[in-house]
Amino acid sequence: MSTVAGKNTRRLRRKRGIRKNVFGTPARPRLSVFRSEKHLYAQVIDDVAGKTIAAASTKQLGVEATIVTAKQVGASLAEKAKAAGVEAVAFDRNGYKYHGRLKALADAAREAGLKF
Repeated sequence: MSTVAGKNTRRLRRKRGIRKNVFGTPARPRLSVFRSEKHLYAQVIDDVAGKTIAAASTKQLGVEATIVTAKQVGASLAEKAKAAGVEAVAFDRNGYKYHGRLKALADAAREAGLKF
C-alpha cells in the first residue's frame, strides 16, 4: 500500500465517524469542505432536500489554495449563504485536521457572519 492510499484510507475512516454526528437540516445546513492538492472547495448543503445551497472554491477564483485564498473562499461562501438565508451551519471538516487552510476558511466564514 502506498503512503497516499494509506493517508486517504485513514481520512475516509475519520470522515465516516464525523458524518455519523453531522447532518445538514434546513434550519442548520452542513458546511462541507474538500481539500485537494491544488484547490479548496466548500459547500453549504441541505441534506434533507439533497441540495447545495451555496458553493465556493479556489478554482472559481482562478488561484491555487493557500491560507490567504482559503480566507477569500470562506468569506465568499459566507456571503452567498447569507444571501440564500442561511445564518448557522454545522461544520463538516470531512476527515481533515482542523488547521491551516481549513481553519483559515472556517475563521473567515465566521468573521463574515456564519455561525457554527
